[in-house]
This record gives sequence, structure tokens and C-alpha cells, in this order.
Amino acid sequence: GSSPTSGSSTGSLLLPLPLPLLVFPLSLEAACAYVLIVTAVYWVSEAVPLGAAALVPAFLYPFFGVLRSSEVAAEYFKNTTLLLVGVICVAAAVEKWNLHKRIALRMVMMAGAKPGMLLLCFMCCTTLLSMWLSTPPPTAMVMPIVEAVLQELVSAEDEQLVAGNSSAEEVNNSQPSLELIFEKPLVLIPGPRNQELNRKYKSQHDQMVCKCLSLSISYAATIGGLTTIIGTSTSLIFLEHFNNQYPAAEVVNFGTWFLFSFPISLLMLVVSWFWMHWLFLGCNFRETCSLSKKKKTKREEVSEKRIQEEYEKLGAISYPEMVTGFFFILMTVLWFTREPGFVPGWDSFFEKKGYRTDATVSVFLGFLLFLIPAKKPCFGKKSDGQNQEPSLGTEPIITWKDFQKTMPWEIVILVGGGYALASGSKSSGLSTWIGHQMLSLSGLPPWAVTLLACILVSIVTEFVSNPATITIFLPILCSLSETLHINPLYTLIPVTMCISFAVMLPVGNPPNAIVFSYGHCQIKDMVKAGLGVNVIGLVIVMVAINTWGVSLFHLDTFPAWAKVSNITDQA
Repeated sequence: GSSPTSGSSTGSLLLPLPLPLLVFPLSLEAACAYVLIVTAVYWVSEAVPLGAAALVPAFLYPFFGVLRSSEVAAEYFKNTTLLLVGVICVAAAVEKWNLHKRIALRMVMMAGAKPGMLLLCFMCCTTLLSMWLSTPPPTAMVMPIVEAVLQELVSAEDEQLVAGNSSAEEVNNSQPSLELIFEKPLVLIPGPRNQELNRKYKSQHDQMVCKCLSLSISYAATIGGLTTIIGTSTSLIFLEHFNNQYPAAEVVNFGTWFLFSFPISLLMLVVSWFWMHWLFLGCNFRETCSLSKKKKTKREEVSEKRIQEEYEKLGAISYPEMVTGFFFILMTVLWFTREPGFVPGWDSFFEKKGYRTDATVSVFLGFLLFLIPAKKPCFGKKSDGQNQEPSLGTEPIITWKDFQKTMPWEIVILVGGGYALASGSKSSGLSTWIGHQMLSLSGLPPWAVTLLACILVSIVTEFVSNPATITIFLPILCSLSETLHINPLYTLIPVTMCISFAVMLPVGNPPNAIVFSYGHCQIKDMVKAGLGVNVIGLVIVMVAINTWGVSLFHLDTFPAWAKVSNITDQA
């Protein structure tokens, strides 16, 4: 809903919808489809908060007898939730000790205050991070940094305006805002505060820069996630399902996936940067991206000077900052070396295989942050320690309060709702029914089947969480490609990639939800920018799978391993 009033009226209209269905008996598939539609309508209309809408399957499924209450409940807290908990512990520490501010200011000092270069700089950073982490953590880590940079740029302009021609009253107004911003860590901002936020832009240009930067972080995270098979949950689910379905096929691993998708990511990054720039900042690339020192406007000079001063204010790097930075790097390294794919990782040192996931690492490191004191342990040097940080006492690096402030429970429940919907549509037989409907495609050439599947998936994934979408479509597409005698990878790989392009709505994927919660962009901005990124991605993936994908995965033949699976299915 664009305004809270319109939202609540839609909500009251939707309330009576389930009543007739409780009276008339329904088939399981129909009941499940109905729950799916109601949840989707709530997500799209935003009549209730996204998290609350995600709870709809929790009571409707047991009502209709689709799933037991305990089965639905189990879907809401998965391994990914644990992963997020651990990551948020580190993110809370990063924010509490202002590490993100240090990194942000350092980056802006390197890129300069030109919006175009900043945009590219941030996009590259996020993409690099999300190659090795799943997509929500990098977004959650980079967004506070972007927010800090935007505040710096906007407030630097304030100062200049103030110095120029304004009364003392305005000086007082512009100052505290900045102090407030950095006193407390930047927490995810819930919806109703959008009205307040609208007042903080000084000009249309500022607002556009804010929208552009925050949205492009979400897209960069998505693009980075494509690059490695560990980058997104969708590619992991694909790998798991593919290996279960075709145990004889040893085609897809970390290495081959990387070779296939790295060029895609590079192309997408560059084209999306141009698209975002053109959409929000116009076509004057010369002006927003020039690196020469001469062409700086007065306003940019002030911004840069201001940022330099802010950076010097931070002083030398503190002990808690060093610990947090170390944990951040350690987490990334441990994630990457757990099962890199091309060499045995540290998981192979354990006797029992497959017990540890990325979540294990993040929760363990998160737990340690509650344990390690924020005060440097001083051996013998009593007097020095007392002068330094007397206020800290024995406080750990993060407390439970810090964690609670940063933990996005709405997103956790949102993702849980997606899993619940997926498991319902699987157990009620809705997904097999959809599969049978798709067999009518058998008259089309392979590339058209793949393209249609990609477009369909791109639409569905906007409303249903990515893991849910891929869980529904994988079995359908496997049977489809076996029926049509196409190499299953020819449809599966593009579809897996297109599912990640759920970039048009806040419910599409967690990075979007995180970015949206900062309140710079409305749904219409997301849809407009996301549609472009979606089309760019679709075109590049279709080109890739028909060029270097063919030689990499031998897609021009119907392989022996698919035949074997086909026979066993029909037997």
C-alpha cells in the first residue's frame, strides 16, 4: 500500500476471504494454491507487514489439513536462519565499534565524491564480498557503510549551505542530526519512518543518489552471488538436487560453475552500472565519473574535505575494531575453505562428513564475540589501561542488546514463510500438478523451452522466496528435459541463475528486503530499476548458455547419465 490507510483497507477486504473455504471441502492442491495466492496478495499489497504476511501459511495450512502445525513450524527456523544469526553478531560488532564507518570513509577517500565512481566502487566491493558469502550478509554489512557515506555527503553539503547564507538556527538543526546518526549504530529502519526520511534530502539530486546507491548494493550482491556455487542458496539447492537426481553426472562443481558464471557476472556488473547510472543520475558520465582533480565542483571539494576530517576524527584503530575486523576476515576464510570444491577443505579433517555447514562457522564466531572482553587484556601495565578505556570495564565486544538491535527478525520470518509455502506445495502435490501442465511445451525448440522457463521463473520468483521457487521448479524441469531429450543442464543452469534475479520487490530476496528497510526507495523505484536488471540478466545468461556454456558442459548432446535416470523413473 502506498499509504498506511490504503493498506489497512485492503487488509480488511482480505480478512473474510478464507471463511467460505473453511465451510466447503477443498482438494489439497487447491487449498495449497489458495494459501499461496493469499500470502502473495498480502506480500504484494503490503496491507500487513511482510513478516506478518509470512505467518499466513502457519495457520492456514493446519486449518486446511495441508501440513501439521509442527511440520509448518519446523520450516520457519532453518540452517540459513542460524547462519544469519551468526552473521548478524559480527555485523552488530562492526556497527558498534564503527568499523564500517572507517571502511566507508577510506573507500570514499579513494573513489572521490563523484557519484558515478562511488557507485562503481561500492558495487565492486559488494560483488566481491557476496562471491564468497551468501547474499544477505554482504548487503547487511555494506548498507550501513553506504548509509554512513550518504550522511557524510549530505551533511557536508549542509555545512556548505550553512556557511553560505543561512541563519544560526539552521546550523543547530544540521549539526545534531549528524551526531545522532553516529552515536547509535545504524539499525534497520521499519516502514512508518519513511515519512520522516523524506524530509532529510536537501534536493532531488541527493534523493536520486541515495536511491541509486542503495538499490545498486542489492543488485551487486545478487550478481556476486551468481559467481560461485556457494554464493546463493539457490545454486546450492540446485547442486544438491542435481547430484541426487543424476549421481553419475560429474559435470557441475565449484570450478566449472565459476568458469561459466564469472564472465556473466562481469558483464552484468558493467551493464547494470550503466543502467542504474542512466536511470537515476542521467547520461552525463563525464561529469559524474571524471577522476581529474581540476573539474571538481565546490560542493564536491567540501564533501571530500569533510570526509577527510571525519576520518581523522576516528583516530587510531582500536582493539575492539581489530578483533571485529579479524573475525570478519576469519569468517570469510573459513567459509571459503570449508569445501572449496577443487581441493579438500577443512571439513574433510573430521571423521563424520557433512555435519558442518556455513552456519556452524558463523554461529561459533558470533558466540565468541559475546565472550571476548572489549578491553585489551593488559599484562602488568595497570596504569596505562585505566587511562585508556575506563568506561568499558569487563563488557564483551557485543552484548545481547546490541545483537537484538541489529537482528532483522522480519526477514527471518519472511524467508521462513517462503520455505513453509514450498514444503506445502510439495506435500500437497501442487508442484507435480504444475509440472504436468508444462508438458504441453514439448513441440518447441530447446532454446525456446529454456527461454520460456526462465521468463516464467523470473516472474514467480518475485513473489515467492528463491529457495521455494527452485524447490518447486527443479523436479518439473528435470522431467521436462528428459521428456524432450534435452540435456537437463541446458534448462537447469539458466533457470537457477534467473531465479536469483528476483530484484523487483522487497520480498523477492533478502538483500532487497534489507535495502528496502533503510527507507530510501519506494516499491515503484525497485520495480523500475529491477526490471532492467532482470532483462539484462536474462539476455546475458541466454547468450552464455548458448556460447561458452555449450562447450563447458557439453550441452549439445543428450548425455548417458540423463538416460539412466529416465529409465529408472519410468520403470
